Amino acid sequence: MKKTLVIGASEHPERYSYKAVKMLREYQHEVKALGVREGRIADVDISTKAPQDQDFDTVTMYLNPQRQLEVEDYILSLKPKRIIFNPGTENVEFENKASQQGIKVVEACTLVMLRSNQY
Repeated sequence: MKKTLVIGASEHPERYSYKAVKMLREYQHEVKALGVREGRIADVDISTKAPQDQDFDTVTMYLNPQRQLEVEDYILSLKPKRIIFNPGTENVEFENKASQQGIKVVEACTLVMLRSNQY
């Protein structure tokens, strides 16, 4: 299972970040969630403080490119194996920086990847 950090997590059920956290847990991935407000999705707490874990396989992004500036250095410092830029979060500059550091960059939907066994 791939330890995943969901950035832009929200406890509003209509949000894709909410659906992603729930589905990642259904597929038994370990999940940490970072959001603007504290909350809870299933058995995952949403933190407003960046987790200090250093062993994330995947970071999945649910922040628009302007908001990503706030967490860009933090994400790169984690050295995840990959970053998934979900629809609407694509960010060529950040993607290039990540690629240059050996991080795999994927522009895709986490939900579709999970359902189609591509996660």
